[in-house]
Amino acid sequence: MRAMAAELRCLVCQNQTIADSHAGLAEDLRQQIREMLAKGMSDRQIMDYMTERYGDFVRYRPPFKASTALLWAGPGVLMAGALATLFVVLRRRQKLGAEAFDPDTPEEEAPR
Repeated sequence: MRAMAAELRCLVCQNQTIADSHAGLAEDLRQQIREMLAKGMSDRQIMDYMTERYGDFVRYRPPFKASTALLWAGPGVLMAGALATLFVVLRRRQKLGAEAFDPDTPEEEAPR
């Protein structure tokens, strides 16, 4: 039961599993899982039931599919964008810095 509860997100806390949450809804869901297991349902059947009822969001690790692609790819895309922006800014700074402090440029022609 604990392993199944560790795979489901608390819909109240959202950043905890129902195994770790003390919210009333999490307690209700844990009790529901116990009852389903007592009826002989498999982990897969329970997970399918919870996903059908609450959507992929209830899964702590949602499956990769078109509707959840942004959840999986989003952090990587944001990181790549941040690194690209940092690279461009540093290159421009380096280029402007080299032009501004060129010792061979007469003072009259130096950028201000």
